Amino acid sequence: MPTYEYRCDSCAYVFERFQSITDDALKKCPQCGSLLRRVIGAGAGIIFKGKGFYQTDYKNASAGKDKKKDQKKKTEACCGSDTCPSCD
Repeated sequence: MPTYEYRCDSCAYVFERFQSITDDALKKCPQCGSLLRRVIGAGAGIIFKGKGFYQTDYKNASAGKDKKKDQKKKTEACCGSDTCPSCD
């Protein structure tokens, strides 16, 4: 549910309220009973959690093809043996 910020026109009281999008806006100040105004906020920022985000986190169809091409180039550049440390 979105968080809406309200400000009273009379006493300048500011508060936030969790409301459904379909709920009506509040009209009376809880402190003085005067008219409230819903304030347009900046919204919430993006929060990244975890160790990091990499290109491989969101694979597309061509990502696997590029990796296979790189592996093929490695084996062509060396001896191509399974036991060779340079080919790993």
